[in-house]
Amino acid sequence: MSTKIGFIGMGIMGRPMAKNLLAAGHEVTVYNRTESRCEEVVAAGAAKA
Repeated sequence: MSTKIGFIGMGIMGRPMAKNLLAAGHEVTVYNRTESRCEEVVAAGAAKA
């Protein structure tokens, strides 16, 4: 069962945590004030808010 998760902040901790949640099969939506910080996680399958 996948869970929808929203993540704010793609810094040192946020980016790896979001990627691990994606790898575990969850639906992840990410946001960061600087949009370019989201690119790596969006490329891994997250949606951008």
